[in-house]
Amino acid sequence: MEYIHAALLLNKLGKPVNEVNVKKVMEAAGAHVEEAKVKALVSALENVDVEKVIKEASVTPVAVQPVQQEAKKEEKKEEKKSEETAAAGLGALFG
Repeated sequence: MEYIHAALLLNKLGKPVNEVNVKKVMEAAGAHVEEAKVKALVSALENVDVEKVIKEASVTPVAVQPVQQEAKKEEKKEEKKSEETAAAGLGALFG
């Protein structure tokens, strides 16, 4: 996670996210730097517009939340109906 934070910090400061800069940030923070992780991060972010990804990520959860709430309400209604149906079936059995 600290590698991602280093990349985000560099991006925020307008610095290029490359191996040298990520290593400098990590070392300045006192973290142990693993070369493989630095190389993987830099190659993964090579053609990524970080600002665009951040904007899209910050908008998406807000739009998803109302849909999830509606789904939960529907599940509760279905549970109540199935409980009522089960109770009515038992009533007929013993009634």
